[in-house]
Amino acid sequence: MKKDALLSIAGVSFRYGLQTVLSNIDLDIERGEVVGIIGPNGAGKSTLLRLIAGYLSPDEGSITFSGCPLKDYDRRALARHIATLPQSLDMPFPYTVEEFILMGRYPYDRRNFSYGAGEKELASEIMNDMDIGHLARRQINALSEGERQKVYLAQCIVQDPGVLLLDEPVSHLDIKHQMRVLEILEGLHAEGLTILMILHDLNLASEFCSRIVLISQGSIYTTGSPATTLTYENIEKVYDTVVIVRENPLSKKPFVMPVSRKYLKRNDEKP
Repeated sequence: MKKDALLSIAGVSFRYGLQTVLSNIDLDIERGEVVGIIGPNGAGKSTLLRLIAGYLSPDEGSITFSGCPLKDYDRRALARHIATLPQSLDMPFPYTVEEFILMGRYPYDRRNFSYGAGEKELASEIMNDMDIGHLARRQINALSEGERQKVYLAQCIVQDPGVLLLDEPVSHLDIKHQMRVLEILEGLHAEGLTILMILHDLNLASEFCSRIVLISQGSIYTTGSPATTLTYENIEKVYDTVVIVRENPLSKKPFVMPVSRKYLKRNDEKP
């Protein structure tokens, strides 16, 4: 554990009942990193993010933020520093998009959800950046999954945190909007934001993350730059899938192409 790390996860294990989901996780996150968390379904990625967000408490080990134990922060104080986008959100009340996004300002001692002109202007600016300004008066329950995903992320951004924790932030978006959202996050990172995000698309992780954490069966298999983690050996071992890894000619980052078994069978049949 590094003393000057922004977030330190040391020896963390977590169980749901008798099932061990994470085992002996050691991970330091430096200020200003963009860290992509990848791995197969059920590897423990979302559980790790919930632990870092403070939604869950580890059974063993410790998590510190800015040198202080995470458990010592109250929820409002922690929310001034860390914003979290979970994989899914229940929306029992028919808030408008603008109302829901403005709720991201709750850590700053607002009462009765009363917000000033400056906060509304900030929310409007973020909505326009994310191409959802036209949805401001719509009820959030009436939106598509992709539209809601952008609204949830906008609420995280309006919270003005130092750290964003994102669980599959672009999973419901088409490729145009995936790129737009990730480019917005890239711009926020350039302004100093630290980002941890779970991504299933290995190529998006390669292009937009400065570091990759590859998780397998509840443990960290490897971590490092996209070039050192997204090798065909690592991917085939962890995902049990044959891939071809090449260099993206524009970014020089790894580009991963899964190989269908039908082509493997054809090769096996050749004399």
